[in-house]
Amino acid sequence: MPTYATLINWTDQGVRSVKDSPKRLDAAKKELEKLGGKLTSFHMTQGMYDAILMFEVPSDEAAAKFLLKTGSAGYVRTTTLKAYTEAEYRKILEGLG
Repeated sequence: MPTYATLINWTDQGVRSVKDSPKRLDAAKKELEKLGGKLTSFHMTQGMYDAILMFEVPSDEAAAKFLLKTGSAGYVRTTTLKAYTEAEYRKILEGLG
């Protein structure tokens, strides 16, 4: 299943209601499950980003749905990267000759 790494920044609205962010994280987990995926890890961070979310869903379309629904709530802005496991990385590089 495809893996995604999402870098998260809280919006002004998100910071004002930061105490409610655990509830929003729980809702995100449920949304991923509805899409056939799962949250694989979450980390609050310091520095340029406020959090990192790692998740798996069956397709890029499911990832887009999840991210659009999450972003449209107005609490976070996201930057998402498609991630490859070590096994996938090695398979990709095998074909380079």
